[in-house]
Amino acid sequence: MFVCAAFIGLFSIFSFRLIYLQAIKHDEYAGLAAEKHVYKQIIYAERGMILDANKEVLAHNIPVETVVADATHLNSTEATVDLVSSELRIPSGELAEKLNSGRRYIVIKRDVPAHTATALREKLRAGNLHGIYFEHDATRIYPNGSMLCHVIGFTDFDHHGIQGVEASMDEYLHGQEIVPYRGQERAPRDGYQIHLTVDLGLQNIVENEIDAAMQQYSPQKATIILMRPQTGEILAMANRPHFDLNLRSEAKPDQMKNRAIIDMMEPGSTFKIVAAASALNERKMRPDSSIFCENGLWKFGGAALHDHRAFGYLTVRDILIKSSNIGAAKLALSVGEQKFYEYIRRFGFGERTGIELPGEINGLIRPPQSWSKISITRIPMGHEIGVTPLQMTVAMATIANGGKLIMPRIVKSVTAADGKTISSLSPMVLRQVISPETAREIGDALRGVVSDAGTAAAAAVPGFTIAGKTGTAQKVNPRGGYEEGKYVVSFAGYLPAEHPEFVGLVVLDDAHTSKPELNYGGLVAGPIFARLAEKAARYLDLEPHEEIRKAIPVERVEKKLPTERVHKTASAERVALTNASHH
Repeated sequence: MFVCAAFIGLFSIFSFRLIYLQAIKHDEYAGLAAEKHVYKQIIYAERGMILDANKEVLAHNIPVETVVADATHLNSTEATVDLVSSELRIPSGELAEKLNSGRRYIVIKRDVPAHTATALREKLRAGNLHGIYFEHDATRIYPNGSMLCHVIGFTDFDHHGIQGVEASMDEYLHGQEIVPYRGQERAPRDGYQIHLTVDLGLQNIVENEIDAAMQQYSPQKATIILMRPQTGEILAMANRPHFDLNLRSEAKPDQMKNRAIIDMMEPGSTFKIVAAASALNERKMRPDSSIFCENGLWKFGGAALHDHRAFGYLTVRDILIKSSNIGAAKLALSVGEQKFYEYIRRFGFGERTGIELPGEINGLIRPPQSWSKISITRIPMGHEIGVTPLQMTVAMATIANGGKLIMPRIVKSVTAADGKTISSLSPMVLRQVISPETAREIGDALRGVVSDAGTAAAAAVPGFTIAGKTGTAQKVNPRGGYEEGKYVVSFAGYLPAEHPEFVGLVVLDDAHTSKPELNYGGLVAGPIFARLAEKAARYLDLEPHEEIRKAIPVERVEKKLPTERVHKTASAERVALTNASHH
């Protein structure tokens, strides 16, 4: 009886232990057992494609695999090192150090082509080698290399967007896990496709012209923008310097800046459209109102303001055509400081445009209480303010579309892989800045700018009427004042002037010309605009007017005296010193 009781007690203990392990602790030990033999792989969503307005692919994915190791599952480290290092072309010493770390998750190599991964998998299986696993992945490919690099942006190792549309639309591109099926082998929803407003054909024209400008003038930086004024759609956007999206690890920070939205510049005489628009819209002046331009020299507020030529009386229209600094100052004075400031803000300066790109800045517009005595005469000619190239493009588009400030757009729509539209972005008018009549009056004057009498004769395009304005602003020195002999030259215009199909802006920072007297917006940026506008009109199949005169050759224009010149003043230098940090 004693022996039987002993056996019963012993087997009772065994039975209790067995029940404890198999029933009570079943899930815990089953999981531990599975970890010794099972490798869990997360199924990621595939990132959505980025396409242009005509569904040309700008960014897509190519299947690759990431080779990883679990050091606790390795059964023959030496043999594994020899095979893997040979197949993936990794130094054996480096690989051995990784595998001997004892960690559960070791990334051996990313972006391994599918055929290479398949060959390695088969050889590992044939050699009965364990502990090496393959994760399905995709690498982001940009078929056009550096084209549109600042607009598209790129992704990091975890497929999160960095810069450009890849960042701003990451929520749509990245895809989502389907939560109810978490833990099950159910694929997530792939990312949506992003369709841009950019037309790759027009972008190619812009890229070629900006490259030609870089070769001819060797500027420090350059920007060209094309925009549809009625809808706000960005048709093309290019900056220099730039970089190859597929070789982004080699890019320098300076090459990765989208200068169209993050660079601030003094716009120069392109800004005179704001002074003229404010005076006409407030009915302080009419287009044929005559203003005395002081024969080229005007003392106001204790400082002298110069014109590039001695003008007597000029109409408001001629002030824009001949780009009179004194005339523009008197236009702003006619409406007063506060009202002129209100028009500056109504045109969108001093605030972000709202385009779907990250990093956009506000620019720099100081309120009237911070102005000096002469600011009201310097701001109208584009001094003492900071604007972005995109803001200047939008302002010119406001003139072109009948006075409406429209939000610029770079994203056209968002669609699922099956073509279903998820979101479609429609034009957004922010406000009516000036009346349609005032916009037409300014537009009529801007046509005269692109004529023999204007500052941008070289911007003319055969068969089309062009409206536009030149700009030449002396570069602000970050340490204060202005840089001697260095200018930011620009031309902003639209075509055809009667019913604009696109607005264009050309900006070159510190262009190098054969002679200093040729470094002006009308002589540098104007011809660039003419070439790209002519090609863009042909691409868009716009109908030319036979009666319109041919464009004036640049050689003829260069023989004329410069019709636009910038004069800095002591006050302007003081403002530049104050604002240098912002520039």
